[in-house]
Amino acid sequence: MLGLTALELARIQFGFTISFHIIFPAITIGLASYLAVLEGLWLWKKDAVYRDLYHFWSQIFAVNFAMGVVSGLVMAYQFGTNWSYFSAFAGSITGPLLTYEVLTAFFLEAGFLGVMLFGWNKVGPGLHFLATIMVAIGTLISTTWILASNSWMQTPQGFEIIDGRVIPVDWLKVIFNPSFPYRLAHMTVAAYLATALFVAASGAWHVLNGRATAATRTMLSMALWMVLIVSPLQIAIGDAHGLNTLEHQPAKIAAMEGHWENKPGESVPLILFGWPDMQAETTRYAIEIPYLGSLILTHDLNGRIPGLKEFAPEDRPNSTIVFWSFRIMVGLGMLMLLLGVSGLWIRWRKRLFDAPWFLRFAVLMGPTGLIAILAGWFTTEIGRQPWIVYGIMRTKDAVSNHSALTLSTTLVVFIVMYAAVFGTGISYMLKLVAKGPQPHDGGGHGPDEDGQSKRPARPLSAAPDTIDPSIVS
Repeated sequence: MLGLTALELARIQFGFTISFHIIFPAITIGLASYLAVLEGLWLWKKDAVYRDLYHFWSQIFAVNFAMGVVSGLVMAYQFGTNWSYFSAFAGSITGPLLTYEVLTAFFLEAGFLGVMLFGWNKVGPGLHFLATIMVAIGTLISTTWILASNSWMQTPQGFEIIDGRVIPVDWLKVIFNPSFPYRLAHMTVAAYLATALFVAASGAWHVLNGRATAATRTMLSMALWMVLIVSPLQIAIGDAHGLNTLEHQPAKIAAMEGHWENKPGESVPLILFGWPDMQAETTRYAIEIPYLGSLILTHDLNGRIPGLKEFAPEDRPNSTIVFWSFRIMVGLGMLMLLLGVSGLWIRWRKRLFDAPWFLRFAVLMGPTGLIAILAGWFTTEIGRQPWIVYGIMRTKDAVSNHSALTLSTTLVVFIVMYAAVFGTGISYMLKLVAKGPQPHDGGGHGPDEDGQSKRPARPLSAAPDTIDPSIVS
């Protein structure tokens, strides 16, 4: 296919499936916590708006959760089908970590998800709220195990190589590897930020279209508070993550900045825009700000970072892709901060729901959280190349022995199937969003209007307390 090698096709196929997959867990993580907050507010204030918002977003959560599970299964199978040598080499570490995710997070979510989605009128308020909280915690535990595995591939430690295979010798070092805390914080906050933008866009869209109900105004207001708080926090976490990456993966930082070499007596400039040319070993058309690169990357006006020329050509990431994916992520992050700050200003002027330009801005920002997550993952994963386990195993040594024809055929099948299945799912989810929050007729937890309890009953509790003798006579 298009002259691509089997290795390139395997990477494209995995990149395609994981790009689809990561969208759904990100929204799942954010919505699960948002639902816990909404139910907590409902129980505390008894305001029907929070109840209605809970039921509205729980429908979207259910669809999103299901698509995340399906796409995750497909991705997991590829470790065995397309990356069998990697699985044989590092499976003693990645296998248990992913198994722990199933045994802890997935079982926790599976145990409480049914109660959360279908138990509103069947269990008491305390149990239902507990179920919602447990599902939210389960999504965070799942994130922890998956990022522990991915972070170990980025900054491996706590292992030995015996007979050509990785053997764990210290699980605490394996899990809490140098990049793990930064990556976990960065991804978790990214999920919350992406969800807040999605919720804000939904609320703004309804307000713009003349449906400024108490529910749509409330979800817009809550989401904008979240954007205001989380966007600067994410920038700070990203800065700390960058310092950690400079320490452990300096070639990735050099590729992100399009920085080829250090000049005597000069600090590192920040290249705002340009075109890194891997063949010519230069960044063409560079627009630079002197000293700013050193200040941002090292927190020192005279700081230095290694240039790409200091690494062997076969050890360099593709700077062209990484340079631009990083700038897309950062640029969108600045727009998110602008949305949060401008929302605060509009709120102060008492025009949060009466400024069409701002509402349109919020709608346009709806998908940017997910786009930024994708751009960030492209930066992280392509910037790790040519390694699948950084400094230990090269990607070309990890791919299975499939022909280019086989991989191109399966790639086409994946594209068609994903377009059909997930296109339908996403379309249905957007229709639910367009419908908007509706008043929930089921009331709150506890007895129905006819006095029947909504709490779970014993198997025979429907029988009368006394038995009519004529029944058994």
